[in-house]
Amino acid sequence: MAKGDMPVLVGVGQSLSQWDGTAGPDGAPSPLSLMRDASKAALANCGAGDIAAAIDTIAVVRIFEDSIGRAAHPHGHNANLPGTLARDLGARPARLIYESVGGQSPQALVNEMAARIHAGEVEIALISGSEANRASKGARRNDVEINWADDDAAPFEDRGMGAMLLSRGEIKHGLIAAAYFYGLFENAIAAREGRTRSQHRRAMAELFQPFSAVAAKNPFSQFPVEHSIDFLATPSRENYEYADPFLKWFIAQDAVNQGAAAIIMSESKADELGIRQDNRVYLHGGGEAGDDHISERPCLDGSWAMEQATYRALSQAGVTSSYILHFDLYSCFPCAVFSSTAAMGIDWKKDTRPFTLTGGLPFFGGPGNNYSLHGIAEMVRTLRAAPGALGLVLANGGWMTKEAVGVYCTTRPDAFTPVAPAAKPKQQVTLCDTDCEGTLETFTVTHGKAGPEKGIIFARLADGRRALANATPAALAVLREEVSPVGRKVKITVADEVGTFDFV
Repeated sequence: MAKGDMPVLVGVGQSLSQWDGTAGPDGAPSPLSLMRDASKAALANCGAGDIAAAIDTIAVVRIFEDSIGRAAHPHGHNANLPGTLARDLGARPARLIYESVGGQSPQALVNEMAARIHAGEVEIALISGSEANRASKGARRNDVEINWADDDAAPFEDRGMGAMLLSRGEIKHGLIAAAYFYGLFENAIAAREGRTRSQHRRAMAELFQPFSAVAAKNPFSQFPVEHSIDFLATPSRENYEYADPFLKWFIAQDAVNQGAAAIIMSESKADELGIRQDNRVYLHGGGEAGDDHISERPCLDGSWAMEQATYRALSQAGVTSSYILHFDLYSCFPCAVFSSTAAMGIDWKKDTRPFTLTGGLPFFGGPGNNYSLHGIAEMVRTLRAAPGALGLVLANGGWMTKEAVGVYCTTRPDAFTPVAPAAKPKQQVTLCDTDCEGTLETFTVTHGKAGPEKGIIFARLADGRRALANATPAALAVLREEVSPVGRKVKITVADEVGTFDFV
């Protein structure tokens, strides 16, 4: 391994299963089997000999069941996913990594492995991940026994759960699900644009309809159906309300059985193995950034972390967004795409470039932390067919909390620059936890089977502080009106750390 070597992506693979338990246990996938299938496809995609035996590093994206505290593991626990994957591939890597939580992980791992290759620490790395939530849900629903329990003696680096993404105050007010956090962003964007609820749903539908069209043609899509703008914008039995302003198909769908993998190695090793030049895709720029708890962020109608990560990646590549021909932007909710396009100065309404290569998390599927590894796989495939074109992958973790970006091209860069440490914010909003009055800044309304359940707001005080509060029944009715209540005056009363508000 030589220090200063150029890193290059040489193989990608994906896997998919539609198994849902309705036909019995035969053919049931597991996270390991989906990773193994995708990894074997990536090895074959390199177009060289036996690469598995030469892999010195395997990094696995953390699965859903290991991303929440005290997980039940209803089908048994694979206690060493990196080790069992290496075993099944016949690989003997010196380093095994089980990555921490976050949808930024796939791109962050590419950035990291590229830097390690350049530093002479790694020669060939396999990055792999999967989710089998569809199988898990189907097995439990249909009372089918499946077994995922496994282990391996190989030591591995477990990077753990990572930093807590929810504050005590957020949890106390019911901000416990991704859709609730993203609903706050979405309604802040709608208010900035002067849209009513139905107008913003129309805008979200216009943004996402082309995503569904891409997913409908992707052989690795879990939900390959093209939807109309009218269907996406209209509440229905098949497209029910979940958290204002979101309907079902505006939300990442996690009931998937999907796996993906990528192989990155040093250029000298690729030469030694005889990997063709037209199989190689280079990382021209990488950028990363992290943000605070959502309640502490000054801006709620966009993402500071996305701005920083994309700026760093594009600057490192020496280009602006206008030079990028292919995108795969993280699309767990529309506001993530609204925010990332805004961060790059792109007008999503007028720009004709597609913003997804997969079809996006609501339509292609949202395989937990691993979605963007599918985006990277599709990017490599796309760029090989368009030599010299530039592509950008944006991977997102938390609630626009952790961002990792990569700029790719088949053209070899003159030099490689390792990704810089993640940017961190320097400005935070101070919170008020006593009785107060202020202006409604943004909101969401959570829904259950019986309809609207809880209204959650952020309010700004005259002195710049922010307060969190839940709605009284009367205030909840106002939050459900067609016209946005953002900007209206509210009065908050606090008891047992929970604010309750009424409109003034």
